Order: sequence, then C-alpha cells, then structure tokens
Amino acid sequence: MVGGPGAGKGTQASRLADRLGLVHVSSGDLFRDNIKRETALGKKVKSYLNKGALVPDDVTVQMVGDRLGWPDAKEGVVLDGFPRTGAQAEALDKMLAKTGAKVDQALFVDVDKDEVIRRLSGRWLCSETSDHVYHAIAKPPKVAGKCDIDGAPLVQRDDDKPETIRARLAQQLPPMYEVVDYYKQKGVLSTVDGSKSIDDVSTALMRAIAQPAR
Repeated sequence: MVGGPGAGKGTQASRLADRLGLVHVSSGDLFRDNIKRETALGKKVKSYLNKGALVPDDVTVQMVGDRLGWPDAKEGVVLDGFPRTGAQAEALDKMLAKTGAKVDQALFVDVDKDEVIRRLSGRWLCSETSDHVYHAIAKPPKVAGKCDIDGAPLVQRDDDKPETIRARLAQQLPPMYEVVDYYKQKGVLSTVDGSKSIDDVSTALMRAIAQPAR
C-alpha cells in the first residue's frame, strides 16, 4: 500500500487483508511489537528513536523480512507503511528475490494535497481532557467548538494545524513519490482515487487487484 499521510492506506490495508485472507503487516506495528518484546531488532530501533534519529533502511528491511518469515505470512501479506522511499523499495525487492518472492502489486491511494490537509487538520480535542476527540469531517461536535460531553471549548494541537501539516508533507511526500515512480517503472503500480468514501476506495482497490496494471 502506497499513500501519503491522511490517505487512509492503513484502513484500506486492513480491509484488503481481511477480504483477501492475507496478513496485514504494518511497519509501525512491527516497530512497536519488537520494542515491546525487546528483540534484538527492537533494541536497535529503540536506540535510534531515543536519539531522535531515523531508523536506518537496513534495520527496517531486516525487521520486515523477519516478519515475512512467520508461518502466517506464507501465502502473502499486505504491506502498510513500507517501503517509504525508493531505496527501501529496491532493498525490499532484493530481499524478496532471495526467497523467490516478489511484490505482486503496489496500490497507490492517491489523495490531493489540499484534501490531505483538510483531513489531517480536522482533529479537535476537548480542553478539559484529550480523551474527548472530534473531527470536523468524521466526527463533528453537536455544537461547533464545544465538547459534547462536558461543554468545554475545543482546541487544536500545534501539529494538527494546517501550517504544521504543510511542513510535514513537504518532507514526507517527495520520498513517497519515489516509491510511486519505482513501482510504475516496474509495471506493478495501480492508482485509485483516495478522495472517495472508504467503501468506494475499497471497491476500487479490489477492482485494481482483479485487473492489475501490467
């Protein structure tokens, strides 16, 4: 699954895995699981995160490779959150080739940047407790600007503000387009319009899987 922040690829990856009877492998979940179990890889990841550094590609690839070796992944997986760069995509291909496996399809959930900003900047929190979460699109409050539960004013975190999101996208989107271009050149990329409803996007993805780009 390929897509920028707010594209909904995590939701769609989970849905596809259920429909296809495959395992949903999220790189974020892998990081958290390995750190929690204190595996050798988890300790490596934690050491980089504690320093505020990016986890090197070779460590991430090794972690994904380890997960793909589990018995439940024998029939295939839906990868979510990896690869994030062209270099990671190339490393993944090399790793898979060693076992005779390959990326069958790269599914790109394409969402316009303005729509991404609209989605990501829609989160608002209760000023009394961050447990009361709202979203301007998905879960708006009954009364604008007020918490449904205690009536307190709603506030927005700095990292949910449009200007902050634009700065994040400026860093995150170029590497993602490297991945898009990589799989397009390989002839395995299928693109769906991610601005549609969740159900419509799921339908489009299933259609793309049935009639893959070649």
